[in-house]
Amino acid sequence: MLDQNRFLPYLALEAYAWVKYMADSREGAKQRDGYRRLARLVARSQFSNTAPTGNWEYYERMEHYVESGVYDAIPGGTIQPEPDTTTYNGSVWLLARQTYWEDPSIAPDPASDAYVKAIAFYAQRAVTPNYRWSWRDAQLEQDLFRRTIARSNDYYRRAAQDLAVVIANHVLSTVDSYVTVRLRNRRGLTGRTAPGGAVGPAGAGEDGYDLTFQVPLPRR
Repeated sequence: MLDQNRFLPYLALEAYAWVKYMADSREGAKQRDGYRRLARLVARSQFSNTAPTGNWEYYERMEHYVESGVYDAIPGGTIQPEPDTTTYNGSVWLLARQTYWEDPSIAPDPASDAYVKAIAFYAQRAVTPNYRWSWRDAQLEQDLFRRTIARSNDYYRRAAQDLAVVIANHVLSTVDSYVTVRLRNRRGLTGRTAPGGAVGPAGAGEDGYDLTFQVPLPRR
């Protein structure tokens, strides 16, 4: 709009950033679907036929623990948390005991406030049967799972950087146009140039008017 040829680099950068953003986002989603599929076919297939999709934290836990462990060690009645602390659920139960019990190795009365709060803590955070997993005897697959997550994260991080380039390009071009308009207006006020047409040198004309500002000059 300001008839500046500098719009071409801004336009080129804008187009490049959007194309790269779409490519990186698409690849990030592809890798995300890949690690979800691997988890469903290898680590979860023996426990659930439906295998509902988990949130990000769920798949992050699968990176660090070989097994989720059971939700209820003795089905029926009250919850009996997973005792194996090497599993994810077992580590949650250990944390619950350390948080609420005076001695994590000695259980208080099941009716006590400390025991009830520990069970509630566990029930809120432990992995339920539909989300149970195990990478036992599938170490290679778990390593591939970790690498796929890392690739997905990397592509999504690149996509975020692409958006940052788009925003920075908008800000820079806005500042450029603002400065251009200010410079044009300033030149117009000094009589060198003005938007929409040329203005002659500043000074008084024969009719007693200043050619720059077009205001009456005081008569002597």
